[in-house]
Amino acid sequence: MTERVERTIVATDGAPAAIGPYSQAIVANGLVFTAGQLPLDPETMTLVDGDVTLQTERVMQNLAAVLEAAGSGFDRVVKTTCFLADLNDFAAFNAVYGRSFGVNPPPRSTVQVAKLPLGALVEVECIALAP
Repeated sequence: MTERVERTIVATDGAPAAIGPYSQAIVANGLVFTAGQLPLDPETMTLVDGDVTLQTERVMQNLAAVLEAAGSGFDRVVKTTCFLADLNDFAAFNAVYGRSFGVNPPPRSTVQVAKLPLGALVEVECIALAP
């Protein structure tokens, strides 16, 4: 007999709506699992113009909005996965990313990928503790 795990779908207007068949986040078993956040303006659903610094700032704002909608926040993140179109952008990405997590950042993986949706330069997803 398997135990049924309840899932709560998280949705907020503070982050871009899903551009495919997925949720912005799901809360299950005391954890928040976010979808990867792209540098999309949630009002216009267009990619933010600019370099990886500007795009990372938008990604982190979107991620913060999803976490807040789930009742969580950056201080409750336990793991991130970060995708960069070019690892040569790592230092600029890292500077913005580091401001979001402060002195006790979560473990993370950062990988270069061949291509991100809509030509984005960066995407970040995370797992956080739920309230």
